[in-house]
Amino acid sequence: VLLTDAPGLMDADPRFSAEASLIEEIVEVDHELEALAGGAGSDRGSGGMASKLAAAKMASWSGVRAVIAAAGRPGVLAEAIDGRPGVGTVVLPRARRLSARKLWIAFALPAHGRISIDAGAARAVVAGGRSLLAAGVTGVEGTFDAEDAVEVVGPDGTVVAKGLVRVDTPTLRAMAGRRS
Repeated sequence: VLLTDAPGLMDADPRFSAEASLIEEIVEVDHELEALAGGAGSDRGSGGMASKLAAAKMASWSGVRAVIAAAGRPGVLAEAIDGRPGVGTVVLPRARRLSARKLWIAFALPAHGRISIDAGAARAVVAGGRSLLAAGVTGVEGTFDAEDAVEVVGPDGTVVAKGLVRVDTPTLRAMAGRRS
């Protein structure tokens, strides 16, 4: 349970929109929701809704249900634990949780660069769970060494994966687009 001064994640910033309403359930935290959560909150807080949504996303990928709710609501903890509707924003656990190693890569390691890939490579990585081959690489950004974490972005620039590279930046640039 992540407590805040808001009722949960809202579909607009309630400080600027009187029509803002509570998002009661999230099945998957995506880039659109992360953008909606915004940046740091008040000067009293430590990250605002964005940090709470990031924590709920980690819980979800770990197979744990999370609730973002108002700290000032009477009985909020008991209601959140009991699963009472409308208590806040419920982030559902993913059906398939990540292993501890994959959670570490996804959430604990900083990305040292970005690797752009073509549509076929994106399908293989996302849908097939395959490793990335040099033939699918269309671009390399940043400076990294072998075993560093990098983000993998599809043709539209959206992050589709994060992983550890086996080669450094110059080697990958030389291999990009080639069959191996």
